[in-house]
Amino acid sequence: MSDFSDDLPRPLSEDDPGQTSVHSGSGMRFPWLQKHVESVATRGKKEKDFAQTTSACLSFIQEALLKHQWQLAAEYMHSYFQILEDSDSTKRQAAPEIIWKLGSEILYYHPKSNVETFNAFADRMKNIGVMNYLTISLQHALYLLHHGMFDDASRNLSQAETWRYGEKSSSQEVLINLIQAYQGLLQYYTWSKKKMELSKLDEDDYAYNTASQSMFNHSWKTSMNFCALVQIPGVWDPFVKSYVENVAKVLCLFIKILEFYGDQDGAREVLTNYAYDEKFPSNPNAHIYLYNFLKREKAPREKLISVLKILYQIVPSHKLMLEFHRLLRKSDKEEHQKLALEVLFGVLDFAGCTKNITAWQYLAKYLRQILMGNHLAWAQKEWNSRKTWWPDFHFSYFWAKSDWKEDKALAYEKALVAGILLGKGCRYFRYISKQDHQVLRKKMKQLKKLVRKYSIVNPGL
Repeated sequence: MSDFSDDLPRPLSEDDPGQTSVHSGSGMRFPWLQKHVESVATRGKKEKDFAQTTSACLSFIQEALLKHQWQLAAEYMHSYFQILEDSDSTKRQAAPEIIWKLGSEILYYHPKSNVETFNAFADRMKNIGVMNYLTISLQHALYLLHHGMFDDASRNLSQAETWRYGEKSSSQEVLINLIQAYQGLLQYYTWSKKKMELSKLDEDDYAYNTASQSMFNHSWKTSMNFCALVQIPGVWDPFVKSYVENVAKVLCLFIKILEFYGDQDGAREVLTNYAYDEKFPSNPNAHIYLYNFLKREKAPREKLISVLKILYQIVPSHKLMLEFHRLLRKSDKEEHQKLALEVLFGVLDFAGCTKNITAWQYLAKYLRQILMGNHLAWAQKEWNSRKTWWPDFHFSYFWAKSDWKEDKALAYEKALVAGILLGKGCRYFRYISKQDHQVLRKKMKQLKKLVRKYSIVNPGL
């Protein structure tokens, strides 16, 4: 292969000395740079060293890409194709992947490039580097999706789904799974469109039955894709590097379809397996999906608590932890009520939650509640492991001034907690309680009264 793509011009022959470059129909110029590259690589000597030539050419391409010189990169790229004829089999086998990565980058950004040029290049590269067929097909489909060509992307993925080369390797299997996931997303997109169209039709209309059947057919295809996919061990929702999409949607969309057709048992089984099957890696989102599903089903409080308890062990700062606290607080079990306090302290251990006024309100209220219920030991246990670092982390003079300036309601709640845990001598409490604010004057009196009553510093004195 000596050209960039079928749509790009071929190099001039030696019988045509009158020109040094040609122009494609799209306006992209690709001169034949072999002699130039050899000259640079050998400092002007006439040595025709194949390895030096290709190595120099690759360096020029990389430099042009870094400088966003797309036309120059395309010109050097045209000469770099000779790597496919390298006598070194290792370099020759690695060449298609390198050419694809460089070439696709150039064609994506080149101002004179277009979809047809990119498609031609992708199709040729699939056939040259068979081991890269799946990778190229997936990235080609994403390129088409970026340009809004959903049908073309779907056809591309369908062809890739059925492709096999020799014995299926583990790397091929991962790519096939990703391709099935994206195909499922496209099928879900089509199903959603048909569902929207159906909602606009009269149920007595003949077109309604046709549209309903079409929607059902698409839901069946999508379900089959997703159902097979979620049986494969793995975390199906992290950001997948190099593939630009969040595959978490796979599970969510599958559940939506099952729920739409009333298959609650099927949806529950899929989510439960995803959350608890030991074949799958530990995954916070699996428990979030299951919890949200059970919540919609109005499952018993005990069931909801059991799901969130595992999430708490994995991500103690998750936003659902405040909801978890409320569920625990309402429970009649003492172990749950004790855990409710631990959860609040756990949330506020994280820097990202320090300004969460709801968490501070809950902690201020719950500390008073458990102290009124003679559970001083619970508060002391949580505080003892934090008293060496929470004062500077939450209750410094700096934070008192900053919080009062930015959010007086937050400052009030934090001052109440600080007073309960550290006593009225705490710098944070002293600063906030001395502020003369006309609207909050009554609350400040109440703040001082509550700290005197509930502080765990020298209780009973």
